[in-house]
Amino acid sequence: MARNRFVPDFDPDCGDASLSSARHDIVIGRWQGLRELLRTTGPDWLARGHRVRLLAQACTDSSTVETWLAAEPHSADALVLRAATETARAFSLAIAAGRGVGIDQQRIDAAVLACLSAAEAYLDDPTPWISLISVARLYPSGVRRQELARWWDELHRRDPYSMEGHLQVLHYYSSRWHGSHGLMYDFARDAAGVAPRGCPLPVLVQYARVEEFRSALDTAHSRSTAVGRGQHWTNDGAVSDLRRTWERWMVGRPRRSIRPGELRDINYLAHAACSADAVDVATPLLEFLGPRATRTPWSYTGDPAQQITRWRKEWGVRG
Repeated sequence: MARNRFVPDFDPDCGDASLSSARHDIVIGRWQGLRELLRTTGPDWLARGHRVRLLAQACTDSSTVETWLAAEPHSADALVLRAATETARAFSLAIAAGRGVGIDQQRIDAAVLACLSAAEAYLDDPTPWISLISVARLYPSGVRRQELARWWDELHRRDPYSMEGHLQVLHYYSSRWHGSHGLMYDFARDAAGVAPRGCPLPVLVQYARVEEFRSALDTAHSRSTAVGRGQHWTNDGAVSDLRRTWERWMVGRPRRSIRPGELRDINYLAHAACSADAVDVATPLLEFLGPRATRTPWSYTGDPAQQITRWRKEWGVRG
């Protein structure tokens, strides 16, 4: 009898069945499912941030969130989702701008105002501040340092260990936006250094390494030239960072205790371990993940499914 073939599960909702149901409501133009999902999520900031981010992506090409606001103009949840949706729409326009379609700065300003309105409507929620820091990247020269610092303070006061919030600042400080590799790594290592054991913030360093690699891909004459830079993943600093993240975040964690909002983070660490050929770290991570996977960051170094399957087979990973 043939053995079952391993197939990675790239569920875009990361196993969040309630989110999948709500996203289906967007397709058919219903907003009631979104209201119920965010109401029941409450102040679980990890789950709320994950759900709002993916709902916003699904709402960019529909009027569902506007229909909800028309029915319930004072709904804090609707305002938070509208802010995230306006941010996602602004980024979609920015991507189009790379193909020669201009992006109106007024559209960015509108997203910022939507974020500030949402923050005022739901005072405890860090999510609008994450959206605000995210959209700040789209200004050609960024935002004033004092303004970014104020937004960061507001976010940090509400959720000091927000992975998504830290990640948006890291992107802002990257060389592709308004900083440099050095500034990006300094921010990642500073955040990792103050994070308590078991907190995911140390994996920011792996996000920074992928961001540096992406920058190299953007500037290389060919993809194969950049991808051949094996030392990027295997140099002593990269391996030390990898092991430090593994020890401070994942060691001692109960097996399969993966929440949808952190699945991407664990995939970043697993990708770093595989790329560094660190078998002792990669094997337990791949076992921990099982079939659950995210396409990024694997897509930056090849076909995601082929890479994950190859590493599991090569190291005899079970589960």
